Amino acid sequence: MIRFLLLCIGLSAALNVMAMEADTSAYQTQRLKINALLAERSAKFGQYDLSLSARTGIFGLQTKNDLRNSNEILRGIILSDNNIFRELKVLMNYKDQEVQQVQSNASSTNKRIEGYMLAIKKLQEQNDELKARTSEVTEKKDTSTYVIIFLSVVILAGGIFIFSRLRK
Repeated sequence: MIRFLLLCIGLSAALNVMAMEADTSAYQTQRLKINALLAERSAKFGQYDLSLSARTGIFGLQTKNDLRNSNEILRGIILSDNNIFRELKVLMNYKDQEVQQVQSNASSTNKRIEGYMLAIKKLQEQNDELKARTSEVTEKKDTSTYVIIFLSVVILAGGIFIFSRLRK
């Protein structure tokens, strides 16, 4: 029986070490509390097993006190089980809360990503519009440059022509 208790305690300690790495501190504290309750229950069950084999009566029979003692220990085991169930419910609530937190984080992350995608799309459209305007302005600038050069050449040629006429 003692070997069984030591095995249970050893396994619970090993499970605690592995679980500590991934769990939150509140969740881990709750797990430790439940494991302590389970170890206490195992100890009480060992006491119950010993009390069942106790025979203090005449001719090695069980007395009423032996049975009462066994019943009290059994009652303590039941109360311990109720505490374990209560603490397990708290532990499950922590886990449910953790799942809800992950879901809300995922939802808000998706909303932010959608917002970023819309902003990028809007900026790309504005960039395309600006490129189109730039090409239009460049075309107009090129044509106006050609017109200015052409007019300058015409005025210069006209001025040379008039100046040469006036000289004659």
